[in-house]
Amino acid sequence: MSDAATSGRRGRSARRERRQAGPVGQAVPYISRNIPLYDVLSEEGVEKIEANADRILAEIGLEFREDPEILEIWKSAGAEVDGERVRFPKGMLREILKTAPSQFTQHARNPARNVEIGGKNLVFAPVYGPPFVTDLDQGRRYGTIEDFRNFVKLAYMSPWLHHSGGTVCEPVDLPVNKRHFDMVYSHIKYSDKPFMGSVTAPERAEDSVKMAQIAFGEEFVDQNCVMIQLINANSPLVFDATMLGALKVYARHNQACIVSPFILAGAMSPVTVAGTLSQVLAEAMAGCALTQLVRPGAPVVFGAFVSSISMQSGAPTFGSPEGSLLLNGAAKLARRLNLPFRSGGSFTASKVPDAQSAQESAQTILATVQSGVNFALHSAGWLEGGLCSSYEKFVMDADQLGMMHVLAKGIEVSEETLAMDALQEVGPGGHFLGAAHTQRNFESAFFRSSIADNNSYEQWLADGELDAARRANARWKEQLRAYSGPELDPGIDEALQSFITERKASFPDSNV
Repeated sequence: MSDAATSGRRGRSARRERRQAGPVGQAVPYISRNIPLYDVLSEEGVEKIEANADRILAEIGLEFREDPEILEIWKSAGAEVDGERVRFPKGMLREILKTAPSQFTQHARNPARNVEIGGKNLVFAPVYGPPFVTDLDQGRRYGTIEDFRNFVKLAYMSPWLHHSGGTVCEPVDLPVNKRHFDMVYSHIKYSDKPFMGSVTAPERAEDSVKMAQIAFGEEFVDQNCVMIQLINANSPLVFDATMLGALKVYARHNQACIVSPFILAGAMSPVTVAGTLSQVLAEAMAGCALTQLVRPGAPVVFGAFVSSISMQSGAPTFGSPEGSLLLNGAAKLARRLNLPFRSGGSFTASKVPDAQSAQESAQTILATVQSGVNFALHSAGWLEGGLCSSYEKFVMDADQLGMMHVLAKGIEVSEETLAMDALQEVGPGGHFLGAAHTQRNFESAFFRSSIADNNSYEQWLADGELDAARRANARWKEQLRAYSGPELDPGIDEALQSFITERKASFPDSNV
């Protein structure tokens, strides 16, 4: 290859890197939607679903397992408690939920990265929970703490992800009962975006709160939300002791809980959209109201993780029309309760970052933006039905999130965007490439993908005939090489490490 050709490619690469870095000089801490909501559920329909949920709560009830304190809380609040089954009079939960904030701030270590959860706002957070990771070089394998740190760094580097997330992958090379220390520390150390705490045991939740107190100060944590946590219902109609224990810890410390039914419709709920939405509403209302009984005014988010299954194999399916309808309907139910809403993401059942993964994820993330989701977990990196965190798909999804930022802005109408000066300058039969208006706006005029190849066929051949997954493979490696972490006060860092060392030494390793 000639020196001129090599220089040309280097120049294109440098320009591409500048474009891919995100908005120049612009912080994008979260999205404020400027487009109308897409609503597919009629007023008559939503009222019938609410009435159905009231019947579920009053006639069937929910089980709150292995937590006598919770049962006593419900009994004192006026619910009917029969063993571990709790039934709720009509209107009781809605009345309790009046103390929950409709919108709240989750504070980040860097105040410029604080996020507003609720209202017209949308926060993108990365994948959560997979035990496996994959990339094109090493293939599918169990996650490690190095992988965990890498995904935290990638989320920090992306201008389109607003949140560091939580369990971006399971670091299975660490003991189960101690890995939460390293996970929370990684979020604090390698990013200054908001993050999530541990929910796998009440004592791990307490450890997470203590680490947040070291980072932010005890009084600040008591008066402000600095962590948000995922509390899943064990659908259908059950909350288990682990989730209840974590919910109590975080609510008492004024930290946000996302109370989220985890449902694969047809297996964990009825096969119909309306029946599943009735169950989602009953479960979410009960869990959200419980946070208010623990501490009135504590931030809480109405969550819904809902997808369908293949009625032939029983395997979960994603990107389906039913999934979009369920997401849209649940969003409306949350708005009617005046609660922030969590759902959506970039879901796929595909095993590799291919056309199926792109199609299914695009269907879900578009519904997420249009339906009014406020907190979108699993926005980047989800593969294999949530069993795997993919390096390539992480950056491919982040690219799609950048497109969603543009879509959510809507159409700006101003003197500059109406472009009359350009029309007058060019006139009939001309072109706009050299117009002064074009020169002023060309760098920010259209979204530029960091993954898509829009060059000619000949240029694509010259660049190595790379498909999207291989371009993404190069992209995440470039990002990790370029990573430069945020500063962390040395005193805070030392205090965190001292706390972790002392706590780890106080009990033996365990794999449960």
